Formats: sequence, C-alpha cells, structure tokens
Amino acid sequence: MLKANLQLRIGQNLTLTPQLQQTIRLLQYSTLELQQQIQEMIEQNPLLDLEEPEQTSNEPAIEQENPYASASSETELPGPDATQQIPAELAVDSSWDSIYDSPPPPPRNSDAVSASDLLENQPGAAEELTDHLLEQLALMPLGERDRLIGQHLILNINDDGYLAEPIEEIRQEVNDTLDLEDDDAIDIESVRVVQHLIMQFDPPGCCAENLQQSLISQIRQSEADGTTKEHALLILERCFPELEKQNLKKLTARSGLTTGEVEAAIELIRRQNPRPGAEYSQNTADYVTPDVYVTQHEGEWLVSLNPEISPRLRVHPYYSTLVKRGDKSADNQYIREQLQEARWFIKSIQSRNSTILRVAEAIVEKQRAFFEQGEEAMKPMVLRDIAEELEMHESTISRVTTNKYMLTPRGMFEFKYFFSSQLGTSDGGNASATAIKAMIRTLISEEDPQKPLSDSKITSILLNEKGVKVARRTVAKYREAMHIPPSNERKRIA
Repeated sequence: MLKANLQLRIGQNLTLTPQLQQTIRLLQYSTLELQQQIQEMIEQNPLLDLEEPEQTSNEPAIEQENPYASASSETELPGPDATQQIPAELAVDSSWDSIYDSPPPPPRNSDAVSASDLLENQPGAAEELTDHLLEQLALMPLGERDRLIGQHLILNINDDGYLAEPIEEIRQEVNDTLDLEDDDAIDIESVRVVQHLIMQFDPPGCCAENLQQSLISQIRQSEADGTTKEHALLILERCFPELEKQNLKKLTARSGLTTGEVEAAIELIRRQNPRPGAEYSQNTADYVTPDVYVTQHEGEWLVSLNPEISPRLRVHPYYSTLVKRGDKSADNQYIREQLQEARWFIKSIQSRNSTILRVAEAIVEKQRAFFEQGEEAMKPMVLRDIAEELEMHESTISRVTTNKYMLTPRGMFEFKYFFSSQLGTSDGGNASATAIKAMIRTLISEEDPQKPLSDSKITSILLNEKGVKVARRTVAKYREAMHIPPSNERKRIA
C-alpha cells in the first residue's frame, strides 16, 4: 500500500527572469523592430530618455547663415522697428514684387535644402498597369459588350503584362456577367478581337497569352526596317521552337533566309521587352540599415557598431531624483518600478550591442580570406563554430545572425550569409557551398555562349582544376538556386 511521505531534494534549474526575457527578445529584433521598441518604451516610461549631445561650449549657438541671402548683400533683414510697413490694402494693379524686395532664389549648387526641394525629390505614386490600360480603353469608341470584354481582359493581366487566365475562362466570365444564354453568348473570336486591340495599347504587347504573341505584337508596332521586320515576324510565327533553342542552322533552313538576315531579325527580336508590364509593377526597393561596419586599416579588419541604429538612452536626471527612501506611497512606488525598468532596458540594449559586436568580430576573423580574396575563398562555417569560440549557445548565435547586416568593402551581407555547409576536396580539405557557387557562377560567365557548359562538364572542371568533389545533381541544385538556366537555355546565337 502506498504511503505518503515528504522528501527534500536539491537541484538546479534555469529561471527566465523578466530582465533575461527582455534581453533575449531584444537580441532577435531587427534594426527596424528595435527602433520601434525603443520608441514605445520612451513613450511608456517617463524615466527613460534620449541622451542629448553635450554642448561643446557654454556660449549660445550661432545662428546659421540665411541660405537665401545674397553673398554680396550686407544689409540686415528688416526688424520690428523697420520703416517699411505692410499697408492695409494693395492697389489692384500692383504686385508683391513691386512693393517688397524678394530674396533671390538659392543657387543650384547650394547645400541648403528647401522644403520645395524635399517635396520635388519625393517619388510620386506609381501608376498601376491596370489603371493605365483602363484609361486607354475608355478613350476607344467601343460598344457596351466590347468595353466589358476589354475590362475583364485588363483585370486579368498580371504584373508582367500577360493574361493570368485562359481566354475561354475570361469569355465565360463576361457571359456570366451579362447573364447571356447560349444563343446570345459572346464567342471566342469577339474576345480575341478586343485582346488584339489592347495589345496595341501602351506599353505594346500587353494582354498577350504567351511570349510569342507578345513579341509579334511588339514587332508589328516597331519602327524597324520593313524587310527586317518581315523576317522577324516570319521567324516568330513559323520558327519559334528553333528560336527558343537558339539553333542557327535550323532557323536558316526552316525560314529560307540567309544567315545575315536571320541574325538581323534576331537582333530586332532581342530589342523587344519580354515583360512589357514590368515598368508599371509596384515592386519597390527594400533598403537595409547595417548593424555593423567592417573596414580595413593598416592591414587589419576592424568592426564597429552603427551608432544610428540604437540611440543613446539614459535615465531621466530629474525624475530619478524624485525617488524617496522609505516612502511607500503609490507615487513613489511607481517611480521606483519605472526607474528599475528603465535601467533594465538600457542594460539589455548594451548587452545586445555587445553581443552583436562580438559575433561580428568572430565572423570577420574566421572569414578573413573572403574579405581579402572574394567569394571563392569563403571557408565552411556553422553556428557551432562561433558558439564554441565565444562560449555561447547556438540559439543565441542564431538570434544574433538573423536579420542583422554588416556593410563591408565587398557590399552588404546578412550575418547568416557567412555560414554554409562544407564539401570535400581532393586534397582532403573542405570547401564551403558559397565558394562552390561562386566557382560555378564564374565558369558559366566565362563559357562560350554557342557551347555552354553542361552540369556534368562543370562537375569535371571543379574536380580536375579546383579539386572540389561535387556531384552533378549538387551542381544542378546550386545552379538553380542562383536562378541560372540549364545549358540548353543558355545557348546563344553569335
């Protein structure tokens, strides 16, 4: 029979204090998330304040020179005692310039930036491709049915300018919208007529079903030489499979043109836009703020934190003096709690910056060959290597290297970029996946366009010339990861 008893055991366990939880959370924040968190804490905690830059002199700051004042002018601006006063009313036929002296406009090379310059340099809202095409459709003298067909076609165009749905489905959508019976239903030819009309809009070639149809429409609207245009249309309409394979001999035989005529026609085709709607796409550039800077000084690589990503924080000097010892009132207790929270937050920010700097310095030290020689000298490295060197846990290194960037003389890189798997070499060493990708990219960039290297050939070159043991399927995987097409699609006609 079981009997209840008491036992005393001694053990150790890890308790995540609020301060430790806050430190871990701040460590995995990106630059933007950190700045938002700092702003929220400043708004919530009255004892947390931004540290103001120290005054270098006790003298009052000198006012900046008016950028709009003329360099040759020595007169002062009119003050409150000036004799020139604003009249109650101006004459009807007078202007402001005839009454008052206007300051000259700033020179074009002036460093001063006015409010109007800032507004002029702001990018306006980009016009979408759909709206651009609908505006042109509204100007066309079309009937109600044809206008509705055009609207359905335009609304089914993707960002590249091609139809995202088959013509038959779009025809069915129009019939369902008009609630037409089978006898009165719109046929496919009526839809294609409106489609070819839209393909003549700006930009030309939009609303096509495929690349071949778009290129034909663009060639027909081009201002190229008449003979070259006819040859290009002939190749696109009758020899498109041979054109895709870049087979000059079959193109010449199939089209009946000479080699020079085929080359001139292909050159005209290459000048067309394979993505006619791309200029109206809403893809905006994503700007990244570096967390650390990597520079070289006298042969040494130096790592420094970016001071702009984390503003200098301090405990408010006035509110912190309001804390009274022995006072257990609610107000005093509130100030104590906010003071402790502000100190914890500042310490967590400092710990975050220190950890990021230590990890960045360890990465730079291990990948020194990369900074001096390039990607092909990248060494294999995993999170465990940095964790063991800094005596940290791998999860901490993973948090530090996520969404953190360093600006180097070779460009901007995420911390995780320097971590890659390893492959063996013929001499018993190791090579990183990043270095192998760089070797593959170099080989492909230097290949003969008429005889591109196959994946098997690249594998042989890497083994015989670079000493890297890599399988053909691995080369294919790396090539696809770099968005490089296979050899049959890379072939080009000279």
